[in-house]
Amino acid sequence: MVSPERAVEVAMDVHWWSIEVRDGAFPAARWKDAHGESLVEAALTNGAREWNWVEAPWGLVLEVGFREPAEWSRFRDLPGVQAALDAVPDRVNGLYIYPGRGGGAGAGQPRRPRRPRGAGAAPVPTEPAPVIVAGHPPATWRPPLVDTGER
Repeated sequence: MVSPERAVEVAMDVHWWSIEVRDGAFPAARWKDAHGESLVEAALTNGAREWNWVEAPWGLVLEVGFREPAEWSRFRDLPGVQAALDAVPDRVNGLYIYPGRGGGAGAGQPRRPRRPRGAGAAPVPTEPAPVIVAGHPPATWRPPLVDTGER
C-alpha cells in the first residue's frame, strides 16, 4: 500500500492526456468496444501509469497518465493507435486530443437551462377552421351563373 504522501507525489508526476471521442455515424461506445482494449494495452506497454474511461451523453473520453512526455509521444505515434483514432465515429468533428484530464476546461457546475425562445410566450392565436356540415343546401342557395358566351 502506498502512503498518502507518496500517493500525492506519484499523482504530481503524472502528465495526463485526454482522447475525446464524440458520437457520430455510430455511438462512441461501439468504437470503445472495438478499439478500447488495444489502446489501453498500448498505453500500458509504453509507460502509462494510470488510465480511465469517462462516459458522457455525447461520447467518451480516454484519460491516460504518463510520467514523461516522451512516453506519450511514443504511444501516440504507434500505428495501432493511429488506426484506432482514424476509425472514430465522426472523422471530421468527433476527435479531440489535448493535455490534461477530460472536461477540465468546462465549468465545475452544470449549466443552467436556457430561456425558451420568445421568452416562453404563447403562440399567436389563429381562427379555427370553419365547420362544414353535409346535407341539403340552404334555401337561399342558388347555383352560380355560368357565362356560356351565347347571346
